[in-house]
Amino acid sequence: MGATLLIMAAGMGSRYGGNKQVDGLGPNGEILMEYSIHDAIRAGFDHVVFVIKPGMKELIASICGERIAKKVKVDYVYQDFSSVPSFYQIPAGRTKPFGTVHAVLVAKDVIHQPFCVLNADDYYGVSAFKTAYDKLQTMRAEGEAAMVGYQLRNTVSQNGTVSRGVCVADEKNNLVQVVETLKIKLCENGEIRDIDKGEPGELLDPLAPVSMNFWGFTPWIFGKLEAYFEAFLKGLAPDAIKAECLLPVFVDSLMHSGELTVEVLSTDAQWFGVTYKEDKPTVQADLRALHESGVYPASLHE
Repeated sequence: MGATLLIMAAGMGSRYGGNKQVDGLGPNGEILMEYSIHDAIRAGFDHVVFVIKPGMKELIASICGERIAKKVKVDYVYQDFSSVPSFYQIPAGRTKPFGTVHAVLVAKDVIHQPFCVLNADDYYGVSAFKTAYDKLQTMRAEGEAAMVGYQLRNTVSQNGTVSRGVCVADEKNNLVQVVETLKIKLCENGEIRDIDKGEPGELLDPLAPVSMNFWGFTPWIFGKLEAYFEAFLKGLAPDAIKAECLLPVFVDSLMHSGELTVEVLSTDAQWFGVTYKEDKPTVQADLRALHESGVYPASLHE
């Protein structure tokens, strides 16, 4: 049995100030999702799906799509308003798509095997993909999912607040709760706090597992996503032009209804990403070190 890698690359990178999904950060201009693709293919994934904005296909194909198509199957799907149910009228002033649930849903017609979902602008680490692939091979067709969990302390930025799905797991490593925490700050004294309601904010456990949107699902999930997304749209206020339908919130809802069991997959993989422009030099240095130590070949473009 194979496995699909679904890469969410349609985000606009508003906090970063540009299209960070296609910003070359590796020593040879590699973009972050090239590392995810490289790690996924050597772990056993045989299909890659890019979720992109209209007009991005030629760019993504030239950067990496055409090259990896020589090794695995490649599909491109678009996250735009054309995939929103016809009963919903897009309000004036709405420019962004509807979040990560919407992003996964647009791929429903091209994915027919177990799959992983992740962000284009994060580095997830080599071992995380092998762990995820192995889980996909044993996952029940219905009612089961997985999440690769990272320690909160390894996912914050010194350059501003971040949004994370903070998770609680039971003694069997099954996910119990996901709390979408929208304004997490790394303080000067090393503490990590949720300042969404103002400072000083709630103190958070630095070792708490967090969701970095690295999920494992089977195609069964598409029906649940579709129903959830439609309910989300029906509940939106007419002036909610920035509201997003988020995967961690969806998963939490399905777990509490008893329809889904999610195993938290532990990994010693290093995670890093670029939320702000000021994060870029650190990420570049980290990637250079990984190439120099032999984790990656001299170039991912060869």
